[in-house]
Amino acid sequence: MKKARVNKWEETSEKMGYNGEKKTSPGRKIYLDYNATTPLAPEVIQRVTEAMHEAWGNPSSSYTAGQKAKEIITEARENLARMVGGRLQDIIFTSGGTEANNLVIYTAVKHFKESNAQRHEGEDQRKTLGTHPHLITSCIEHDSVRLPVEHLVKEHKAEATFVPVSKATGQVEVDDVFSAIRPTTCLVSIMLANNETGVIMPISQLSQRIQALNWKRKSSGLPRILVHTDAAQMIGKGHVDVQELGVDYLTIVGHKFYAPRIGALYVRGPGEATPLHPMLFGGGQERSFRPGTENTPMIAGLGKAAELVIKHCEDYETHMRKIRDYLEERLEAVFEEQGIHFNFRLKGSRRLCNTSNFSILGSGLQGRLVLSHCKTLLASVGAACHSEKGDQPSAILLSCGIPHNVAQNALRLSVGRNTSKEDVDLIVEDLKQAVAQLQ
Repeated sequence: MKKARVNKWEETSEKMGYNGEKKTSPGRKIYLDYNATTPLAPEVIQRVTEAMHEAWGNPSSSYTAGQKAKEIITEARENLARMVGGRLQDIIFTSGGTEANNLVIYTAVKHFKESNAQRHEGEDQRKTLGTHPHLITSCIEHDSVRLPVEHLVKEHKAEATFVPVSKATGQVEVDDVFSAIRPTTCLVSIMLANNETGVIMPISQLSQRIQALNWKRKSSGLPRILVHTDAAQMIGKGHVDVQELGVDYLTIVGHKFYAPRIGALYVRGPGEATPLHPMLFGGGQERSFRPGTENTPMIAGLGKAAELVIKHCEDYETHMRKIRDYLEERLEAVFEEQGIHFNFRLKGSRRLCNTSNFSILGSGLQGRLVLSHCKTLLASVGAACHSEKGDQPSAILLSCGIPHNVAQNALRLSVGRNTSKEDVDLIVEDLKQAVAQLQ
């Protein structure tokens, strides 16, 4: 039964382009930037449209349209909880990943200060522990984690350590995180998978060790270390289970798995087992953790996208890994004489099933320059939010130990659910012609 399902998925993928257009369309572009954003799945579009028609009422209202909206929101919450292995009450809807990440960081800082004030009434005791909360994150985090942490440090409201990644594995190593822990450490925030490198981080191992450490810290009167992971890149591309990961918080970003640009935050027992302090104040929606009248159509779409992941994630992953591997085989064959370096095929680490980061070697072959000469390929050299930085190589790649001249030539191709081998053949030929023109 499963075999038939995979074959049907692959058959559909061979026939359709990234946005559902037939592959015979003249001048068709091939999109390979799915780590930046994904188009809405047809089922998601249908669900959003239905919600706009049927559930336009305020979810807090008692009449039919309002109660229909409330039902849709509850169903979406249930789907998201099932998708990540949590409970319905653990899901808080947000405007997106940036808000969710900021909510966690500011919660950790506020919780530390409140707990510290309760623990230590004497001035000498406060000085012994320290009055500033300490945050640990990595040097390769998304800006929605890095920038709020830097802002808190600049405002003298927190201290922070940005842990480097291993040049051998591309991972944030657990031992390095532990070496950075201080008595005042209150949060460790490490992404589940990096959007540029595709490398998956050892979050489960990290959480296990922090949980063991927290027992010792509790007896010593030290603050609990909260664990957060931004799972934006992993959902829909691999197995995500908050019980296995052992995290307190997990960020969900809709537009990375064929849903609308809306997000959610998993919190293990919000406000009870795990602290959560609102950044906004208003009408009491989302149990007052994130007030504001709910965006029912977008929540409905997010819930439908989660349902698709629950049903088909294994098939999605199998297909995308197959296409990614074929892509790298074709690139290796075509650019073997030219010289090509796959930047993150590293021993000791796992990669996202859909992501390939590589550099075509040679002077004058900077990634953005190559892409500007492509007629078919739509891709990027890294994170879309850094696309304005000109020809500067990615700071993420440099942090991972990629030499400057190699990083400067880097391209990140990320395949999607409907990417086919035919697409791969076309874009590899497109790259070949672009490189030939530049030389």
